[in-house]
Amino acid sequence: MSGSLSRRKFLMKATALGCSAAASPLLTPMTFAQAPGENRLVVIILRGAMDGLDAIRPLGDPLIHRYRAGLGISRESAAMDLDGFFALHPAMADLLPLWRQGELAAVHAVSTPYRDKRSHFDGQDLLEAGTGIDVSGAQAREGWLNRLLQILPGAGSETAFAIGRSDMKLVAGRAPVSSWSPDGRLDMSPQARLLLEEIYHDDALFHDTSTDAIAIADSLGLASTDSFGMSSKDMRAAVKSARAAGDAGVLAGFAARRLNEESRIAAFSLGGWDTHRGQTRGISRALGGLQDAILTLKRDLGPKWQKTAVVAVTEFGRTARANGTNGTDHGTGGAMIMAGGAIRGGRVYGDWPGLDEASLYARRDLMPTRDVRSYIGWLMHGLYGIERSSLETLVFPGLQLGRDPGLLA
Repeated sequence: MSGSLSRRKFLMKATALGCSAAASPLLTPMTFAQAPGENRLVVIILRGAMDGLDAIRPLGDPLIHRYRAGLGISRESAAMDLDGFFALHPAMADLLPLWRQGELAAVHAVSTPYRDKRSHFDGQDLLEAGTGIDVSGAQAREGWLNRLLQILPGAGSETAFAIGRSDMKLVAGRAPVSSWSPDGRLDMSPQARLLLEEIYHDDALFHDTSTDAIAIADSLGLASTDSFGMSSKDMRAAVKSARAAGDAGVLAGFAARRLNEESRIAAFSLGGWDTHRGQTRGISRALGGLQDAILTLKRDLGPKWQKTAVVAVTEFGRTARANGTNGTDHGTGGAMIMAGGAIRGGRVYGDWPGLDEASLYARRDLMPTRDVRSYIGWLMHGLYGIERSSLETLVFPGLQLGRDPGLLA
């Protein structure tokens, strides 16, 4: 290893890169599946652990103001009020008309069975596997969408790697899945460096780690002279154009095109949710992207929006209290966001546990009161007629669905 990076520093930087990669927008596989009927399901995985207490703010609980005084949580948020207790984050203000039309909803105090270790990779694996922590063998290696395809008549799937080459565990398993990805070199060309620098210039989470990636590539002699046939000017123009369109909007637009054809199920990821510091800016950007994705789906699906359910889920929530850098750390209970004409919106589902210390999980996190899988399961039951017994034993092994929350209009 050369001069500028010592072995110890390299290992530290590699660890930081590994943590950030779990939420990186460079890893954006998209999955599509055929299914009988006209109902459509869009699953958006929010990688990095969305802070549900910020996205769907429990302003009716007085402790939220004490815990998060430095995060812009204000009692004067009447303009974003949802139901007199919860309020929408201002970055999603353009979704308020959907709420009033009954096409936007949320669920609070939910989680997967994952507890305590708070690893992005493990949490996301469990979310996409759809299993409990005690499940082993083939079911633990498969994704819940693949298990759905195994029992859904006429189903088929393909995975489109929009950027990068990361697998999506959601669709891994015995049901055959076809895939494609753009050809590209894996070394770091000068233009790839420029792309990293441009995309992450204003991103508090990824700017430092992308800079570190460049330094690590230099130290290992991985730099390439291949320019992919693009000048610096062309690359900057491409990045500027992509920024203007919005990454989330581009992904949602591509998903809508497929859903307007033969696909009935789509899944993709949005990153940028790991808000350990400076959360106010970071989560506003991420929530703005989620808003763009939802509004793009509504616009591009047209009349098919009325038969569409969109569900946005994350691997775990974040701590009830802000940390010393005006961020929040990895937690447990969180929130999910739903949209679509098929959703019975205009309400926040779930049982609110309260934020007093005795009610918090481990005296630090929002206490989960229901399994996030049960809400996805009830959507599958209503949209595709999957029997309860199949959902509890085959699609989500070990799950207790509980009562039907009545998510569909």
